[in-house]
Amino acid sequence: MAFGIKLEVWGDFAAFNRPEMKVERVSYDVMTPSAARGILEAIYWKPEMQWVVDEIHVLRPIRFTHVRRNELSSKIPVKGPRGVEKAMSAGAGALGINVQEVRQQRAAMVLRDVRYGIKAHVDVLDAGSNSNPEAKHLEMFKRRASKGQCFHHPYLGVREFPAFFRLTEEFPVAPRELQGERDLGFMLHDIDYQESRNGTVIESNRGRRLAATPRFFRAHMRNGVVTVPPLSETKA
Repeated sequence: MAFGIKLEVWGDFAAFNRPEMKVERVSYDVMTPSAARGILEAIYWKPEMQWVVDEIHVLRPIRFTHVRRNELSSKIPVKGPRGVEKAMSAGAGALGINVQEVRQQRAAMVLRDVRYGIKAHVDVLDAGSNSNPEAKHLEMFKRRASKGQCFHHPYLGVREFPAFFRLTEEFPVAPRELQGERDLGFMLHDIDYQESRNGTVIESNRGRRLAATPRFFRAHMRNGVVTVPPLSETKA
C-alpha cells in the first residue's frame, strides 16, 4: 500500500452497465473497480505488474439521464466458415458486417456530469532483479499522467464517453448530499482469471486454459467513498 497514486477523472457522461440488464442499458450509481482499473491501464501498464484499486471517491452528485445509442445485434464470429480462425488459416476472408442491416437503437440510463477520484496501488507480479519495482512503475505512471499521455484514450464505461484525468495529492470533499452511508447493492468488482474449472474457458497468450469468472462485492458508500475489498474476498 506504500506505493499508491491518486487520480482524478471526469467527463460529461458515464455508463458502468449492470450485467443483469440484458436489453436496456442501466448504469451502476458509481464507477466500478474494473472501470477504474481500465482507466489506469490506459495511461500505464506493463505485463509484470497489475493495478489494484483501493478506493473510489464520488466527487459530484449522482445524476442520471436517458439516451438512445446505436448498437449492433451481431458480431464477427470466431469459428465457422466465415469466422476469424478460417480467415487466419486461409490468409483471406470476408469478415465485414453490414452495419445498416444489424444496427439497433437501445435506450440507456447513463450518468451525467461525473467526477471521480481513484486511489490505487501497484502489485508487482515479476520483480526480476529490481530491488524496488513498485517505485519504478509508480514514477513512470506519474510522469505519463502529468503529461496527459496514454496508450489509448481512457473512457468512462463505454468508448463513447471519454474520460479526462489529472494527478492530485488530495481529493475534494464529497458533495453534501453524498455525506453519510449508502448501500449500493452488489457491484461488479472485476473478472477473475484462473485455471479452467468453471466459467467461460478462454485461451491465454501463454497457451494456458483459463476460466473467466465475474466477481461481485457488496458496495457501501461512506461520505462519498467506496472502499474496494481485495478480489479474493469477493463472490462469484
